[in-house]
Amino acid sequence: MVDYGVGNLRSAEKAFQHVGADARLTGDPAEIAAADGIVVPGVGAFAGSMEALHRTGLAEPVRSAAIEARDGSGVPVMGICVGLQMLFEGSNENPDTPGLAVLDGKVEMLAGDVKLPQMQWNRLLVDVPGHPLFAGLGSEPWCYFVHGYAAPVGDATIARCDYGTSVCAAVGVNRLVATQFHPEKSGRTGLAILANFAAMCAGDERA
Repeated sequence: MVDYGVGNLRSAEKAFQHVGADARLTGDPAEIAAADGIVVPGVGAFAGSMEALHRTGLAEPVRSAAIEARDGSGVPVMGICVGLQMLFEGSNENPDTPGLAVLDGKVEMLAGDVKLPQMQWNRLLVDVPGHPLFAGLGSEPWCYFVHGYAAPVGDATIARCDYGTSVCAAVGVNRLVATQFHPEKSGRTGLAILANFAAMCAGDERA
């Protein structure tokens, strides 16, 4: 798990450990490069997260790993919350701050007559039921969201939620996956998703 000094990353680390993954926080590029899978958590503002990635020298290692995962090579990579948003070209939350540009498009403020941020449990609408990240979730999984901005719904979207409009809840391209919701705060459903990602890292996809 990439430790770039932003937010409380321990809860995600402990959730992975709870499902049996050998998960640990590290800011060492060599250790990240040697891992069987990489997780990029994120909380707070887009600009602050991107600046922290650059300040710690981890922006390029994370970007390279995410591109390899997107292209179907390298190890699986998972982004969580702002960790999803940073995969895109940028965010209108901080228009002058470029993202990692691993995926096309820009993050936008949630649209419609809704309370911001979305801070609630919401039903996950899985667009790709056979995706290994969602194996065994059942017909109506619920997850916990805390966000005021979201990535565009597009070809990379593998799950959505309804919040005033259709909102991108997760993306997935080959071995690259990311969730806008917080699996570590999403009870049994979230733990199942983390276990599924750990299985992807072990080469044991459950779909």
